[in-house]
Amino acid sequence: MFDLTSRDIKYLTGVGPQRAAILNKELNIYSLHDLLYYFPYKYIDRSRIYLVREIDGNMPYIQLKGEILNFDTIGEGRHRRLVARFSDGTGIIELVWFQGTKYVTSKYKLHQEYIVFGKPTVFAGRINIAHPDIDPASELKLSSMGLQPYYNTTEKMKRNYLNSHALEKMMQSIIGHLNEPLPETLSNSLLHEHHLMPLTEALTSVHFPTNPEQLRRAQYRLKFEELFYVQLNILRYATERQQKYKGYRFDTVGDIFNTFYTRNLPFELTGAQKRVLKEIRRDTGSGKQMNRLLQGDVGSGKTLVALMSMLIALDNGYQACLMAPTEILANQHYATICQLLAGMHVEVRLLTGSVKGKKRESILSGLLTNDVQILIGTHAVIEETVNFAALGMVVIDEQHRFGVAQRARLWSKNLQPPHVLVMTATPIPRTLAMTLYGDLDVSVIDELPPGRKPIVTLHQYDAHRESLYRTVRREINKGHQVYFVYPLIKESEKIDLKNLEEGYYNICQEFREYTVCRVHGKMKTADKDAQMQRFVSGEAQIMVATTVIEVGVNVPNASVMVIENAERFGLSQLHQLRGRVGRGAEQSYCLLVTKFQLAEDTRKRIDIMVQTNDGFEIAEADLKLRGPGDLEGTQQSGVPFDLKIADLARDGQLLQYVRRVAEKIITDDPTASLPENELLWRQLKVLQKNNANWAAIS
Repeated sequence: MFDLTSRDIKYLTGVGPQRAAILNKELNIYSLHDLLYYFPYKYIDRSRIYLVREIDGNMPYIQLKGEILNFDTIGEGRHRRLVARFSDGTGIIELVWFQGTKYVTSKYKLHQEYIVFGKPTVFAGRINIAHPDIDPASELKLSSMGLQPYYNTTEKMKRNYLNSHALEKMMQSIIGHLNEPLPETLSNSLLHEHHLMPLTEALTSVHFPTNPEQLRRAQYRLKFEELFYVQLNILRYATERQQKYKGYRFDTVGDIFNTFYTRNLPFELTGAQKRVLKEIRRDTGSGKQMNRLLQGDVGSGKTLVALMSMLIALDNGYQACLMAPTEILANQHYATICQLLAGMHVEVRLLTGSVKGKKRESILSGLLTNDVQILIGTHAVIEETVNFAALGMVVIDEQHRFGVAQRARLWSKNLQPPHVLVMTATPIPRTLAMTLYGDLDVSVIDELPPGRKPIVTLHQYDAHRESLYRTVRREINKGHQVYFVYPLIKESEKIDLKNLEEGYYNICQEFREYTVCRVHGKMKTADKDAQMQRFVSGEAQIMVATTVIEVGVNVPNASVMVIENAERFGLSQLHQLRGRVGRGAEQSYCLLVTKFQLAEDTRKRIDIMVQTNDGFEIAEADLKLRGPGDLEGTQQSGVPFDLKIADLARDGQLLQYVRRVAEKIITDDPTASLPENELLWRQLKVLQKNNANWAAIS
């Protein structure tokens, strides 16, 4: 049997030690198996030649056959370019080069027949192809090519002549060595029932498909397998956990909860908050350990739900703990919760890295005697010195900012794991939630508390500063406060952005009659907190900041968020930033400031922000526009195996389908002992061994 995993890449024809070292470092490719599972990102049909009259600016890569009529140099300095007029008799197209122009004019002759290959675009009303591939027409063999694969490569690889074409040759070499089929990774019953291609055929066809249908079937087989094992892993783990761990049973809702509900509740709960509390109540009373993800937009009232869940733990004699990712956020939760519990005899303490000496000792001893009932803190609460008498409920805020290993340490605080409620204000699309948090039950708060008005979002161009500043002045004169957010701190030579330093100076000049403070990530914590405090207290009317304010500043009086260079931010980040205003009863505004010329994707992002305040709609759009890799936290919160071919943004339906397939296998074979599934459980173990299984620790 040909074992790909044990064959070092350097022994493949055309690789050798030097190229192998580059592949190791740049693409994490060590074995023939790694290389074979490095899939093309696109394919180009080189089996067809188009006519110039058939093409437009929206087509993918195409081939044309014709001759160069003339060369012309246009423009000056950086805008200088070489333009060739190319014709096949049915029309004329321009070929454009911005560099290497001497080489082009010396290599290609006028009125000789060439095959031109590239992507047509429209510039100044004319169709052109920039930096095309050009080959003599006599060298092209059309029928044998089929779809040509293209592989992603890095700059370093290209400098060492390891381009897409070089990888293509290596793939041909591996596939040439496959004299017998590779060991199958899915059971015969799955292959048969779901009409899946055998593994060897799928791998061969995904690299060298002869037609689009064959490619579609090969990709389907490989995506099915990848998503199937992700779901099997999550569901198997969830089943084991339910069998293995009993949860603390919270039988009563007692005096503490009821006193809070009747005396201290600041406003009537929304229907969504009541629904989520019922779900938590059902979980914690069932005798099973709760693992629930609570999603809700910024300002939807998650903290109130979390506090009421903690009070149920207190009523049953247990302690509760709330973990936040930053000191600012921990302090804010502490202030909010103390305010909400005013007049009640509940001992709440704050533990962060800056709490030292006697104060710290008294908190630690109070936890051991159950005198401290609610502990709020940063990851300082999971240090080894922090121990509880009876920890029954843990709330983790902004889950994606905690490493998985950190979360796992909470479980070791007790003989029996506490109930866990994970909160996030980053709405997670359903497909992603099923993968990252597939073992968690999901609750959603999808209503805003009464009296909150939706934020009005406007798109403004950089050139129209006067009207922007008028809006800001009008709001400050009403007694409100304003944020200005910038993407960078120092001027970057490569990226011409309005940076925070320059912006701070300009705003101080423009608004001399007001107090302006500033915050950015490079400041010392104490300085940052002091500046934040000036804004929170109302001493400063304007805060100039980078995205450090994205999480954890609650200033109900702030009614305007100005986001400079909004084109530089992702959708989820824009949505998070916007959520910093609109926390009071007044109308709030978010002004997205961009340059006039925007890429199509960027314009779509800005339009979505202007059209909707719905975080889930935004998250779905973000996933489609950017792909899951960029969504914050995906890397650390645990797709257990690297996704090499499946795409959570586009393969949502397939993901739901394979989840049902995996559920059926777990139901029919809960102990993983049926002979017909032996191959599946064996393959799952192989995958887990090769990839640290972080998903097991949500």
